[in-house]
Amino acid sequence: KSVSRMLQRIGRAGHHIRQVSKGRIIVVDRDDLVECTVLAKAGMERKIDRVHIPRNPLDVLAQHIVGMAIEKKWSIEEAYRLVKRSYTFHTLSFDDFMSVLRFLAGRHGLEEHRVYAKIWLDENERVFGRRRGSRMIYYLNSGTIPDEVKIRVYTLDGRYVGDLEEAFVQILGPGDIFVLGGRTYEFVRSEGMKVYVRPAEGQRPTVPSWFSEMLPLAFDSALLVGVFRRWIAEMIRQNLPKSKVVDIIASQYNLEHHAAENIYDYVLEQFLFTGGLVPSDKLVLVELYQDTEEATTSIIFHTLFGRRVNDALSRAYAYKLSTMAGSNVRITVTDNAFMLTVPGIRNDIDLSRLVYSVKPDNIEDILRRVLRNTELLKRRFRHCAERGFMLLRRYRRRTRDTHTLQLNAQALLEAVERIPGFPLLKEAYREILEDYMDIENAKLVLEWIHSGKVSVSFFGPTSVPSPFAH
Repeated sequence: KSVSRMLQRIGRAGHHIRQVSKGRIIVVDRDDLVECTVLAKAGMERKIDRVHIPRNPLDVLAQHIVGMAIEKKWSIEEAYRLVKRSYTFHTLSFDDFMSVLRFLAGRHGLEEHRVYAKIWLDENERVFGRRRGSRMIYYLNSGTIPDEVKIRVYTLDGRYVGDLEEAFVQILGPGDIFVLGGRTYEFVRSEGMKVYVRPAEGQRPTVPSWFSEMLPLAFDSALLVGVFRRWIAEMIRQNLPKSKVVDIIASQYNLEHHAAENIYDYVLEQFLFTGGLVPSDKLVLVELYQDTEEATTSIIFHTLFGRRVNDALSRAYAYKLSTMAGSNVRITVTDNAFMLTVPGIRNDIDLSRLVYSVKPDNIEDILRRVLRNTELLKRRFRHCAERGFMLLRRYRRRTRDTHTLQLNAQALLEAVERIPGFPLLKEAYREILEDYMDIENAKLVLEWIHSGKVSVSFFGPTSVPSPFAH
């Protein structure tokens, strides 16, 4: 899913001074074949993806401040200068720094939720230091990797049906259909580390069972795949003989002949089906697909920019589509595209208006609005609250389980939503938008679309989705 990850994994082989690291890439479908072909060549050419370093994680900052306070009494300005020497915090604003100090000093009145001060803060003297017990809190609870456990799944009448990974649960929303134990269920709600569902026999899953386990395609790697698609489509457009195109692909990408032929056939099928519209790094294809059997209308955005970007774009466009269509919208996301599905056969949706309704300057506000009541925010807030010492897993010889912590986190989330600029809630949103999703590159893609650098074409309605949509 990225050149960097591929090289890192291959580099684990051949751990001997005289051995060569070798790796074999096994593909499972034609999309995988195209992607791995591009990544293998990029790896040979030493092209690696850019590294994403989290910027100003306020929960981690809270840990550092408590650790600093254990050492000595600090001047606020001295501590701020020291923190900003770290690359991760080199753009940290003084206001954010002070908001974390005030939170740790217990200035938000959260004692009724058993959130107590970890440091003392004197804003008049401009100094802070440790409180009694902060050393024990720091040594027992410091760390950044959250505990993720299995979540038990029950029907509404209390019957246990199985377990789910927390990473899978956090992407679910009410109405989502998923497979568990060979049967389909509809997600209803969660309570702590329990999920409640209702049977949905015969309904198609809306969330693939492998979604949470699959690494997302990196943005830079996705662009390389887009260039590759465009290159092949251009050779087809020039009416070059199939044998010549296959030979060119095989020689330039060091492929076996049958692999190159499969890639050619795949792109050709899309080319012929859509009249030459092959999604790439320069073309976003918006496809209208109407399923008469299911009585649904799906809008497929062929946006080859990686799953993290597509996750951000899909939620923003789903919000806009929900407003336009006056109905709930089901979202399906992959590395190469995302699909928005509404009930009924709809011919009244203005696709052009929808595409240009999401802009670089409004996508973040839209996403913050749609994330507010999601499982993703509830669970990421728990992670941030644990890292920021708001929720203590271990204290005074007692250890709280994840179920209790999640219930407490949800109660705290309701409380801190009423506190403007609360640092750990701000961090939860930052983590989702910047680390889980890729808001910056999503904005970049929207800039390309609105400026015309990336063109948008529309196709459909059809009763059969295009080859790239399967």
